[in-house]
This record gives sequence, C-alpha cells and structure tokens, in this order.
Amino acid sequence: MENKKFTLITGASSGIGYATAIAFAKRNKNLIVIARRKENLESLQQQIAEINPKIEVIIKVYDLTNIQSNYNLFNELENYFIETWVNNAGFGHYGSVNDQDLTKIESMLHLNIEALTILSTLYVRKYKDQANTQLINISSRGGYTIVPNAVTYCATKFYVNAFTEGLAQELIQAKAQLRAKVLAPAATQTEFGKKANNVDKYDYDKSFAKYHSADQMAEFLLALYDSDKIIGEISTKDFSFSLKNNILPYSGNPAENQK
Repeated sequence: MENKKFTLITGASSGIGYATAIAFAKRNKNLIVIARRKENLESLQQQIAEINPKIEVIIKVYDLTNIQSNYNLFNELENYFIETWVNNAGFGHYGSVNDQDLTKIESMLHLNIEALTILSTLYVRKYKDQANTQLINISSRGGYTIVPNAVTYCATKFYVNAFTEGLAQELIQAKAQLRAKVLAPAATQTEFGKKANNVDKYDYDKSFAKYHSADQMAEFLLALYDSDKIIGEISTKDFSFSLKNNILPYSGNPAENQK
C-alpha cells in the first residue's frame, strides 16, 4: 500500500457526499470520490484545489447500481490506503407500493442495499485490523421510522441501520481496529427530493417545516467521525443532532437464545 492515506466517498457528485468531500478537504484529507457524473466530480476537484492545491483528489466514475461495478471499483483501489470509507451513494422513492416504478425500485435496492453491503464487506475484510480506520454508512432517520408514502425507501434504510449497527458491535466484540458508524439524516436540502418525487424542481420550504443543508449534514458527519459513538441521528421532533451507541436492540450474548 502507498504511504499516503485517503478518504473515499461514494455519491460525491452532489448533496451530502459533495459537502462531505469539501469538509474532509478542509481537514487536509486526500480524497477518492466516486459517482456517475464526471463533470460534477471535476468541479469538486477544482473547488478542493482552491482550498488546498496539495490535496490529492482521485476521481472514479462508476454506476454502483451495476453490482459488478462495486467489485471492479474495490479491485481498482488495491494500491491505495483508505483510512475512511463513506458509503453515501443512494436515492429515495416517494409513492405508494401499489404505484411504484419497479425499474426504479430495482435500482434503489441495488444501490441502497446491495452496493453498500458489498463495499462494506470488502472494506471490512481488508481493513478490520488497520488502526484508525472507519466505515461510515449514510442512512436515514427514515430507517428508524416508517414514513408514509416512502415505505420501500424506508425499508432499505432500516436494512442499512440494522446492518451497520450490527457490524459495529461485531467489530467491537472481535477487538478489531476498524470502527463502523451510521449517520441518519432527516430532511436535507439536496437533489434527493427531485429524484425521489420524479420531478425537475422540488421546494423544501413547501414540503418541510424544518430541514438541514448538505453542509450542516457534513458537519454532523464529522462530529460522528470524531466521536467514539456508533450512530449520528437527527431527531424528528426538533431536528437536533445527537450521538448514540445504539438504537436497535442487540442480542450480544448468543447463549441467551442458542444451544
């Protein structure tokens, strides 16, 4: 592995991923940024160069809804030391189950669940015994509360929360060096609203009484990164941010229910 260390962010072409890349750049972290839209990644690269021209920003153009692409991406990164891996890529869907577009749903399941699981697993296998490494999965507060008209999306994020909380406990029990964490945003002003609703314009002021900006969510992510907690969660009551060790119940003693 190269001596130089990198922070990797998927879905870095806009929204929380883009803002997170900027936030890590301000901490002088070298970056590997992943997305489908090369021009957006190049704009990000240029913006980071203005912050600090010494920061290395490596662009990888991948569509992670193609499952084989996840393996190809990880293999391509073999010679880089990735101290922090942020699985941010994902999208939502608003609409009843009865009316949902199954082609879009298939892509959402591939990206929100399969890609995240594959990349997390590959990262854990390689880095679990490397000191000061972190895996941060971006989920949703909708992964702890079922939101009307977003049942399938919420179900994907329930998976992300359960998978990441469980993985975090597994790593701790195994005395691994790697730590796994999950960030659960609530409404955040990004391209999410347009894609989830299949519209060209989306007014967050009309749809939500409160919401965060992508820059605010990047700040919360860094607070989670700096902490020894597993979960960074936005309250649906007052939109405050808090750090927690767990939300979902965890049966830490197999003897309780296994022979």
